[in-house]
Amino acid sequence: QVQLVESGGGLVQAGGSLRLSCGTTGILFRTYAMGWYRQAPGKQRELVAAIASVNSTNYADSMKGRFTISRDNAKNTVYLQMNSLKPEDTAVYYCNAKWGIYDYWGRGTQVTVSS
Repeated sequence: QVQLVESGGGLVQAGGSLRLSCGTTGILFRTYAMGWYRQAPGKQRELVAAIASVNSTNYADSMKGRFTISRDNAKNTVYLQMNSLKPEDTAVYYCNAKWGIYDYWGRGTQVTVSS
């Protein structure tokens, strides 16, 4: 059974930092492209950052320089380090795993940034 479980969300003041983690089971983690997405109330889900199996990374423009995605294949875990957080970063953050036709999602973790 495939599971993606996010953790590390919470309430933080503007300018602060959070580190999200996504632990996975049931997939051959090292072969999957991993991504973080977010969805704010009333908005569509959007890509935050992605990391390929070969560790190349991709970021949404508004996150470049503030967020860093990384992966630990030994721990089957992907991370998102978020710095210089802004109130507009408030959203539910979701972990995603993709390989070919396989596409899995976690349940999300809430990040709230107060001004």
